[in-house]
Amino acid sequence: MKIVVCVKQTPDSEAKLTAQNGQPSWGDAPLVINPFDEYAVEGALQQKEAVDASVVALCIGPDSARDALKHALAMGADEAILVSDPALEELDSAGAARVLAAAIQKIGDADLVFFGRQTIDNGTGLVPAQVARVLGWPLLSLVGQMTVSGSEIKVERTIEEGKQTARATFPAVLSIMQGVGEPRYPSFMGIRKAGKAVIPTWTLSDLGIPAPAQAVRRVELLNPPVRDTRCEIISGESPAAIAEALVEKILAEKVL
Repeated sequence: MKIVVCVKQTPDSEAKLTAQNGQPSWGDAPLVINPFDEYAVEGALQQKEAVDASVVALCIGPDSARDALKHALAMGADEAILVSDPALEELDSAGAARVLAAAIQKIGDADLVFFGRQTIDNGTGLVPAQVARVLGWPLLSLVGQMTVSGSEIKVERTIEEGKQTARATFPAVLSIMQGVGEPRYPSFMGIRKAGKAVIPTWTLSDLGIPAPAQAVRRVELLNPPVRDTRCEIISGESPAAIAEALVEKILAEKVL
């Protein structure tokens, strides 16, 4: 069985989004593998151990996104592939889905495709469903637990009303929730293996597809106005004196 895990490089979860020259900016925040994608990698590795599957990590991004792929390799993924092209700098979710679907088809023989539930930079959670639509495969979303039997996968979905059981035959696309279990830490040997790994880079020409049309128009962003706030400590010889001073201050400031 072959599992493709789609990951993304995102800013650290502590980063703050600001507007610079009308465009969104994460500043100098460090770039890491999307935290939700770590659960997808963990879910794929659990299946690798259970049914002797191979795991391929797939990412769209600039050359720096190799670090996210190396993280997946250090966790235990067998291979990693980077899709990078200057025409992919401003992708919306629909465009990303078409590129990922083309890469999955080029990898070939994929039985399952795993995603994290969403990314922390955009957070739409649409790409798994869009990839499933392009491929024409069934989608199992919000997956917490899963069991593979033959060419069928049975999952437990986490929904607002509680838990739901669903099944699908291969090939299928899954979006993975935290219920799959805490992602494992990369081992020392895994880190060494990832550091030596050769990660191929595919371009749009390699995938045999044109650059996706930009369906989303980026608008100018503005930072919220800065509020000047002050704090004043009112003191006095007694609680009554403090209360009287507070009332005078409130009346002077025309709060009441």
